[in-house]
Amino acid sequence: MAHERLGLFDSPPDRRETRIATLIIGLLFVAFPLILTVHDVRLRHVEAFIPVIDAIMFPCELIIAAELFAQAAVFRSQALIILASGFVFGALLLVPHLLTFPGAFSENGLLGAGINTTAWIYTFRRAGFPIAVILYVHFRQAEKTPMSGRERSALPAAIGVFAAIALAAAVTLLATIGRDLLPPFFSNHTDRIQGYAVAYHSTISALCFIAAAMLFRKRNSVLDLWLLVAVSAWLIQSLLNVPIHARFTLGWYCLFGLMLASDLILMLALIAETSWLYSRMALLIAARDRERDAKLMSMDAVTAAISHEVGQPLTAASLNASAALRWLTPARPNIERAIVSLRAVSDATQRTFDVIRSIRTTFSRGSVEKTEFSLNSLVTETASLLDRELAASKVSLHLSLDESLPLIRADRVQMQRVLVNLFTNAIESLHGMPKGERQIAIRSAILDGKDVLLQVSDTGTGIAPDDLEHIFDPFFTTKTTGTGLGLPLCSTIVEDHGGRLWVSQAESHGAVFHLRLPGERNGRSPSGPNGPTPNES
Repeated sequence: MAHERLGLFDSPPDRRETRIATLIIGLLFVAFPLILTVHDVRLRHVEAFIPVIDAIMFPCELIIAAELFAQAAVFRSQALIILASGFVFGALLLVPHLLTFPGAFSENGLLGAGINTTAWIYTFRRAGFPIAVILYVHFRQAEKTPMSGRERSALPAAIGVFAAIALAAAVTLLATIGRDLLPPFFSNHTDRIQGYAVAYHSTISALCFIAAAMLFRKRNSVLDLWLLVAVSAWLIQSLLNVPIHARFTLGWYCLFGLMLASDLILMLALIAETSWLYSRMALLIAARDRERDAKLMSMDAVTAAISHEVGQPLTAASLNASAALRWLTPARPNIERAIVSLRAVSDATQRTFDVIRSIRTTFSRGSVEKTEFSLNSLVTETASLLDRELAASKVSLHLSLDESLPLIRADRVQMQRVLVNLFTNAIESLHGMPKGERQIAIRSAILDGKDVLLQVSDTGTGIAPDDLEHIFDPFFTTKTTGTGLGLPLCSTIVEDHGGRLWVSQAESHGAVFHLRLPGERNGRSPSGPNGPTPNES
């Protein structure tokens, strides 16, 4: 089974992300020669510049480290822990850099700083980032695949954080207490001595170049792509640092501006990508939950549909079997009536099998068995099947069927299920009405010269206006004992046949269900006694 994409560590970048990253890197390399031409221009001393820059970069790098530690917890990756620890180390060095910078809090800086303390702290900081990236790429290649099966442990991350703290403390002590052991960068608070500086900054530039080359060669994730952008910015910073001769020049201000920009770009990219992955995961979880609920609902729907649809012919079979027993048990049995009832039992049993087959076809989304037949004939047949229910409920049925109605092409069993459902609902809506007002009218007609329209109206209680728009919603019912699946199934069947089923209020009282189906162009119903033949029951 393919490995699931879990985060920034293993999700490949798409074209949009690659284009954006390439554009940013291009802009950085375009800006480099422009800055280089004016880097020696002296500007005003802004003493608050370094405190502001360091204060912004400190939380940025801690946020980046937190994002990386979170990914490391998911993948159990030693490479990610090393990279995250590198950002913790860089963030911690911002504190002594800020405190020791000349003019920030005191003329010579705090912590007993010398002229070169700040420069050495930042030199170690600039070297730490490319080294962390190089180690990240190396250990990632050794890991091959994410170790997501191992038991979670916070110990590796804790070790990384403590190592970063210890290393930052050692650098701070070396640059403050042991400052005399290090070669000088500056002869005073502004002017730089170029001898040692060129060698050190060239070494850092080489480290950044190696890190960028390794990332470019092995880039296969979103994290690698945005690390490549950050390393490119650090490479330009290192190259720009070589010709800078003094603080508070245009090049010096641009140098720290690029440092801040690289941190902000990486932080925002990681936050944006993490948020996108989170939203995608949330959508996947929601889709999984919906699928699970849909499966449960489908199981409920199948069960309710079987109970709803099969219950009708089984009830008819039970009633006819009881009637046959009544005709056979007297001293002088009525054989002819018993035979009629038993034949009705046989018909109801066959209808049960047909309904079960039709339900199975409906829920399996398979092909249906479509044939050409007369909708008028099916209406008449269905009315005969429900004759006993009509008589028991004292309902008058009026048929007004257009003899010129074209044939339809559909699954006959499924269409009969629709008609049985509509007729049964009409009968049930009349239960509370006076006996003389219980009427159902069925009318067929040609619509637009080609389609077939069937209207089933009743004089019952009708449907509340607020319920009309929900009447075909699954599990919505206006009956106390209804399942709310009959009409949705009818609507699904009709729509699968290219038709439409809708309901409206009757002119006086009651409801009218409208069934529209496409008619066959060359098919005509056979002439016969399908005209207005009211059946009073």
